Amino acid sequence: MERKIKNTLLNWKNSVKRLPLIVHGARQVGKTYSILKFGKQYYKNILYFNFESNSLLNKIFEKDLSPNRILKELSVLSGKTILKNDSLIFFDEIQTTEKALTSLKYFAEQTSQYHIIAAGSLLGVAINRENYSFPVGKVEMQILHPMDFEEFLWAIQQKNGVEIIRECFNNNSECSLHQHFMNLYKTYLCTGGMPQVVKEYIETSDFDFITAIQKNINDAYIADMAKYANPMETVRIMGVFNSIPAQLAKENQKFQYKHIKSGARSNVYQVSIEWLRASGVIVFSPKVTEGKFPLSVYTDNNSFKIYMADTGLLLSKFGVSANAILSEVQGFDNIKGVLAENYVAAALSTNEYVPNYWESEGKAEVDFIIQNKNGEIIPIEVKSSENVRSKSLQQFISRYKPVYSIRISSKNFGFENNIKSIPLYSCFCI
Repeated sequence: MERKIKNTLLNWKNSVKRLPLIVHGARQVGKTYSILKFGKQYYKNILYFNFESNSLLNKIFEKDLSPNRILKELSVLSGKTILKNDSLIFFDEIQTTEKALTSLKYFAEQTSQYHIIAAGSLLGVAINRENYSFPVGKVEMQILHPMDFEEFLWAIQQKNGVEIIRECFNNNSECSLHQHFMNLYKTYLCTGGMPQVVKEYIETSDFDFITAIQKNINDAYIADMAKYANPMETVRIMGVFNSIPAQLAKENQKFQYKHIKSGARSNVYQVSIEWLRASGVIVFSPKVTEGKFPLSVYTDNNSFKIYMADTGLLLSKFGVSANAILSEVQGFDNIKGVLAENYVAAALSTNEYVPNYWESEGKAEVDFIIQNKNGEIIPIEVKSSENVRSKSLQQFISRYKPVYSIRISSKNFGFENNIKSIPLYSCFCI
């Protein structure tokens, strides 16, 4: 399956100022597969080292951090010759060996002609621990998210469909295949973007198997909590993680600690939330008090929402069957709305936006406020149906007069009253 990170990796390979690259993200988003595939396509050979499964690697880095010695021993261990500029050295799950992470600084300074990529599922968690000496300024960082809807369309042989969607988005022209893409969007809500799940959908289209895989991934996240946190931290992290469906299903989606357990307080659970953020499992959506540039000045991190990084995993945690979403079963309108909002939050995060939301004195709220590369502040309203009336959006427009606004719904493309209307399936174009 093709991933967008391929272009990022290719630009890194060809850069004259190339530093060791660290790819991080949640477990099972496809880091290892994407890097191995890239290495086999663009290098004469690839040397793959997994720090979780090969204990000999720890000993290589224990002696000292001399790059030349390390490279020589890695060559012997792999049985392969390391070629300058023609070999890819891939350190997987590097967060398990502190000195290997630190060594990237010396590779950058002394052996820049060697191409090194490191990956880690809980690298963000490891970096925040005091005993890790992170090579600040000596590495490049790249996050890999679950597959977005565009990558999903690529995987199911709908590349021409992507071109059609982008053309309609750019021209604000109605899409004649609107219903076809809406049906695929609903399918994506149920599968999400974890590569193993998408692969299962392509091969079997059996949502019983898909649901089982999603449950296994959620269980693996919980297992990681127990592995990389102390027992007390683990209980708190699990409490936050398991409260997410209830947090999103209530009318006021602002994160409330009382939904973790009675009497829960922010000072106890803040570290747990940061753990989930650093692991890539959630998308953090802070409140902004003003729709002005720069948004960071008006961010209130004490008020926030939490979304899952993958909509399919959220649906699994809800315990709702895919058929209820695909068949438009009555009584699930609230869940469809939650899934749509979670899907948009994840799509914005994948496109490197901070998915803020705006609230005004508890009387008006706009789902998302983003700041684009030109510094323009764009409000985004999300509707899971064709009912697109929104007093809150109109209040924001009246107060801050944005260059334009975006309304995301199940309606076709259009542009009216300075509001760009786009269907849910086109969020990857934003």
